This record gives sequence, structure tokens and C-alpha cells, in this order.
Amino acid sequence: MKARVTVTLKNGILDPQGKAIEGALRSLGVDGIASVRQGKVFDIEVEGSDRAKAEAALKAAADKLLANTVIENYRVEVLS
Repeated sequence: MKARVTVTLKNGILDPQGKAIEGALRSLGVDGIASVRQGKVFDIEVEGSDRAKAEAALKAAADKLLANTVIENYRVEVLS
């Protein structure tokens, strides 16, 4: 089964990497960029076919390792 965990910074947390990307886009002449927030995406293959069990395992993985839950939010999607 394929799944995706998307990790993003919580609102109000400063994002210096996002600001650097924003500045780089402007210097490259990309117009219309209001702001950039960076994040992480993990594409994970999970053994088995129990979607609920896979989602629970991925949430546990995100809580323990993939995300710093003090400053980051995450979203788990079981894709297939």
C-alpha cells in the first residue's frame, strides 16, 4: 500500500528557508509570489492491506520521527 506523509511548519513559526526560496524566486524574475513556506513529503510503502492499521502506524511514525510536533503539523494520506 502506498502512502504520503506531508509535514509543514505550524502557522506563526518563522520559516527562513521559505523566505530564502521566496527571495530566490523573485531574483529569478518569477512574478506574483506572495510568500513561500517549505515542508517535507515522505512517500512510504506499507505492507498489508489494512488501511486503518497503516494510517495508525504512519501517524505513530510521524509523531515519533518524521515531524517535530512542537513546531510542525503533518497529514497522512493512504493512497492505495
